[in-house]
Amino acid sequence: MHIEVEQKFRAIHSLTLLARLERLGAVFEEPVVQVDQYFAHPARDFAHTDEALRIRRVGEQNLVTYKGPKLDATTKTRRELELPLTDGAQAADQFAELLAALGFSWVRDVRKSRRVANVEWRGREIEVALDDVGRIGQFVELEIVTDADGANAARDQLASLAAELGLKTVERRSYLELLLAAESVAR
Repeated sequence: MHIEVEQKFRAIHSLTLLARLERLGAVFEEPVVQVDQYFAHPARDFAHTDEALRIRRVGEQNLVTYKGPKLDATTKTRRELELPLTDGAQAADQFAELLAALGFSWVRDVRKSRRVANVEWRGREIEVALDDVGRIGQFVELEIVTDADGANAARDQLASLAAELGLKTVERRSYLELLLAAESVAR
């Protein structure tokens, strides 16, 4: 079983942060736009069970992702299952139609610009993502995919790298949760 160990931080993508990452060997890919279409389960409240089901579109590429409940109180460690769908908007729309036929309902789309790099830190490769999420701001995500036995070591490595980068404001809520909260305040 794959476990995603992730920490997200509110952080401005400052020159200081970028310089620290470059000093560690980070070479960022070109930015990509990701559109995540989230769905609600017909029989259980994902907000209550801390789960998520989404279709992610990156250009023509489509992925369906299930995220299980968080497994600890400090990081966003959780089981993640991600499967590719056929490329193209029509395939994503058809899968969304299939979910609707099964009783799932669309919740919200989350759109972000993401730049990704990998950093070697204490013997392990860590993915670093710089995210700019419309209406809620800029974030840095640090992530390691491991098995259940490696989750504690991965959490320690993420915390250590975050300290090295000066990242302090941890955000455990998903972008979906943050957007829904921002919309409820705006009403």
